[in-house]
Order: sequence, then C-alpha cells, then structure tokens
Amino acid sequence: MSHGSPASPGRGARSGTAVPPVPQAPLVPPAAAPGTVPGTVPGTAAGAPGPAAGTGPRPGRGSEDRGPLRAAFGGLTTRGRSFLAAGGAAALCAYLLGQPDLLRVGVLLAALPVACVLALYYTRSRVSSARRMYPSRVPAGSESRVELRIENIARVPTGVLLLQDRVPYVLGPRPRFVLDRIEPGGRRDVAYRVRSELRGRYPLGPLQLRLTDPFGMVELSRSFSAFDVLTVLPRTEQLPSVRFGGDAGGTGETGRRAQSLAGDEDVIPRDYRHGDGLRRVHWRSTAHRGQLMVRREEQPQRDRCTVLLDTRRVAYQGAGPGSAFERAVSGAASVVAHLLARDYAVRLVTDTGAVLPGPQVAGVSGAEAGALILDELAVLDHSPGRGFEELATGPGPLEEAGLLIAFLGSVNREAAPQLAPLRRRATHAVALVAAGQMEPEVEAHQLRRLTESGWLALHHHPGIPLGQLWQDAARLSFGPAGG
Repeated sequence: MSHGSPASPGRGARSGTAVPPVPQAPLVPPAAAPGTVPGTVPGTAAGAPGPAAGTGPRPGRGSEDRGPLRAAFGGLTTRGRSFLAAGGAAALCAYLLGQPDLLRVGVLLAALPVACVLALYYTRSRVSSARRMYPSRVPAGSESRVELRIENIARVPTGVLLLQDRVPYVLGPRPRFVLDRIEPGGRRDVAYRVRSELRGRYPLGPLQLRLTDPFGMVELSRSFSAFDVLTVLPRTEQLPSVRFGGDAGGTGETGRRAQSLAGDEDVIPRDYRHGDGLRRVHWRSTAHRGQLMVRREEQPQRDRCTVLLDTRRVAYQGAGPGSAFERAVSGAASVVAHLLARDYAVRLVTDTGAVLPGPQVAGVSGAEAGALILDELAVLDHSPGRGFEELATGPGPLEEAGLLIAFLGSVNREAAPQLAPLRRRATHAVALVAAGQMEPEVEAHQLRRLTESGWLALHHHPGIPLGQLWQDAARLSFGPAGG
C-alpha cells in the first residue's frame, strides 16, 4: 500500500512525497530481496501546487527550471491559450481602431485564463494518497483488488481531480477516475482490479493526478513518488497425497522407530533458557556445573526432499504462460507447496547451483520457507548454461538430497551424463521431462538415457495434470498411493 496520508498507515503502507513523473519501473526489479514486501516510508504527498517547498507535487523537470508560477502558466489548455490569443487580438484591434468597448472585451478574454491560473496556484490545495492491495501476492491468473484513497489535507476545497494510476500493461489498462470537489478534510475512495497471467513482480504507481479549474482553462499534472509491488506467483496445482519415501532419518516409520528406541528425552543437558519449564531441569548436571541445566528434547529429523529445476535457455522452446518452462516452474512450485504441507524439509535447486531458501534464512518455518521459494520462483528466469556442471562436480548442494524431484527441459548429450551422478546422491529420484518440444523419437531417446542412469523418468506433456504424473511416479517407484 502506498500511503501519503497523515493518518496512521495500515499494514503494508507506504508513503511518499509527490515528485516529478518518472519512467515506469522495470517489470521485474532484479535487486528485490526474496520475500520482500513494501515497507513504510515517511512523508506527506501533496497533489496541487504551492509555494512552500515540499508541500505539493512538482511539475516536470524542465518546468522546474522556469519557476513554479511559470510552470503553472505552462499548464494552460487549448481553451485557455485561445482565450489569451483572442483577448490579445481584440486589444490590438481596439487600439488600432480606437474602440474602447472592444478593448474591454479583450481585457476580459485575456484576464479569465490568467485569473484561473492564479486561483489554482494560490489556493494551495493539498491532497494525500494511499494505496492498498488485497492481496499483494496472488497466483498467476488471479485478481487483486487495489483501493486508492484521496484525502484533502488543505483548508480549501479542491477543484476537479483526474486520477490515473500507472500499472504495467500486462496487468490491464491504466485505471482513470474523475473526482469532483473534495471539501477540506474530506476523502474519496476508488478501486480497481488487476490481473496477470504472467508471474513476476509488478510496480503499481506512482499515482498521477491532474487538477483543472471549473472553466477548463488550465490543467496541471502532478505525480506522487510512492509505489507498491504486486507479486504474481506461479500457478500451483493440488497434488494427491501419495506414499513417497524420503531420507532414512526422517519422520517416516524408520524415524519414528529410532525415536521410540532412544526414548522421548535425551539425557544430554543444555543451558537453561528463559521459558524452559522447571520440570525439565536436570538437577544432577545443575549441581555439577553450578548453573541451571535442562534436559534436551529430542528433535526427530524430517524427511528431506530436493526439487531440481532446469532453467537452461537451450532446454526450452517457446514463451508465455503455456510454455514448457512455465509448466516446469509451476510444477516445481506445486511440489514444494505440497511437500511442505506434509512437513518435509524442502529446498529448491537450479541448474546453476542456486539453493532456495539460502543458508542466510536457515531455521525458518515451513510456511516461511515456502513463501520465500515461491517469491523467488515468481521472478526466476532462464540461465545461459548448457549443462549441469555446477551440480555434477563435487558434493555441491545435492549432497544428501533425500527424495529428488527434477523438472527438466530437453536433455542433450552434454547434460545427460551430468545427471547420472546426481541420481546416486538421492534415495529416490524422479525426473519429469518436458515433452512436446521435439520429435517423439528424440524425446523417447532422451527418456531412455535417464532411465539407464537410474532415474525414474516420465514425460511432462502439456495438458496432462501434474497430479496424474505424481500418482504415476508413486505407483511406479514407491508402491501404491496412500494417505
């Protein structure tokens, strides 16, 4: 939410002082941190000109050099300029012809647009704007509602306000609104909806407004500085609950059996922390060390799963929401969300060796890890590589991968040998290979090469639900589907 109102900003609010119009921000800000949401920036935005510095939005950069009053005269409309020209012509004719009545008409015609400029300039109308998005993170194809609030924070009423919010073209046409006179301290609320079929981070704003006089003689354009970011996440598909094997130390039957043999508590003590119950105090260790020690609770390991996403540009053909690469990204997002809901320890690895979530956010909860991964998938792009060198050489991020689910593009001769050692680092490995990009014989040969290296390889055809492939993989490698 962008916020310029003096009232307390709500959640996700941002405020900003109006500044000259700036070029539209890029589609995907590359420097945005994963999971970043708009914060709060102090300031007050004003929507009409005023002589005090920082109290109102300013005209374009070229107009600032001419001074604010000259910039206001630069906002004369065609009607205002016509009145000035007609008044000047009438005054000239009156002087040449010696007609004082015609001179009065000329002065009246010329004085009207000048009076409108001065009235609009010296009234010093100031407005603030606030923007809210419900929600600010949406899956591709879903709508988000954007609400704008305009408040008059001056002591005089405003004139007619024409509002336009800058949005990228992929979100739809730019919304425009016309607001009549706003009384001092009054506010007006307007709303519009945005929707994108393409994932990414899209800037909304800054809000632009135009102020006009009742006669249409002058029109001043202003722009606020604050903007918000709408995150469009990959589509996710609901996957059926199937019985997948994970790492032997996980929370499956093996993990629970190991826990029952070791007992509910580990007698190895640790230092007392604020909030620990007194019933957990280990008195023998406390007496021996001279400080409070408590029993350490056993933390059973979670099943591990690594999702490998192939982002090589050479591995995919086409673009757009229905392309093979977008199907792979959507599939990876679906598997991550599904396994996190089943309490797996999930991480996502790309062909470049990038790991999500990274080590800098270790220890986050499953929901937070899922949000971070989805935020990164929202802006993930192709890589220039041709193979999986970063993963095949050395231990790498796939060491102790547990269950390995790979979403691959076309597997060329260079990439196929590099995928073989990755299989040996996982307890089970399933490869979903993009289909429909080459001749069926070529794609079948690629699938055989993966199968010979130990992968369970299935074709990921367009139009076939991922849930069906998920069940097929469970049936072929881990037994029948289960709860």
